[in-house]
Amino acid sequence: MAAAHPALKAITDIRARDVLIHLHGEASRQNVGLAARFATQIPRLLRGRPLPWARLEPKLSEMYLALDPANGVFCYLLARAMQARRIVEFGTSFGVSTIYLALAVRDNGGGIVIGTEMLPEKVARARTNLRDAGLDAFVDIREGDALETLRNIDGPVDFLLNDGFPRFTLPVLKLLAPHMRAGAAVLCGNAAAFPADHADYLAWVRDPENGFQSMKLAMKLAGEFSIKAV
Repeated sequence: MAAAHPALKAITDIRARDVLIHLHGEASRQNVGLAARFATQIPRLLRGRPLPWARLEPKLSEMYLALDPANGVFCYLLARAMQARRIVEFGTSFGVSTIYLALAVRDNGGGIVIGTEMLPEKVARARTNLRDAGLDAFVDIREGDALETLRNIDGPVDFLLNDGFPRFTLPVLKLLAPHMRAGAAVLCGNAAAFPADHADYLAWVRDPENGFQSMKLAMKLAGEFSIKAV
């Protein structure tokens, strides 16, 4: 088993923590391959230009694209502090971040994490990982286009982890904003790694006319953190 990241000490559920350690180890072993897929895009990144996501996305279909342990624990603690009962996750992938969110919902006394993922093979693997962690009862993973699967949200949203591919993050936020309660939180971690690809997202969420208060988190690659003000 891979060595545990120090942040994972905050996760007291031993069964879930063991699954997370295993999954983070697998994700780390993919890092070289992930870097290779982005190698040709380094000049664009250095110049602060958007990336061709429509071409990149198919090359990333088997990659984890997961939160690191520190950011995963941050999401868990944030959701716990908010007493979040209904969480939406755009970009479930293999379900690593979903485990942190489901732990928070369970520890808050119950609720649901609504995840969405386009690729059937990732949906199947995410469900297996959640069962292994003992958290599948707290998660509804919806397979397909997020702009369709997230149209039906039964009840107010407390927290949105908006971490799918950049070209969809703003449409997803606009879709869900009417369902978010006052004080609901949005975290878009990829806005830190790919700011040029989130320029429209950042402009929209930082405009008070759209109902949010927002800022870039100071933590490295932590992303954009937003609160629904009204």
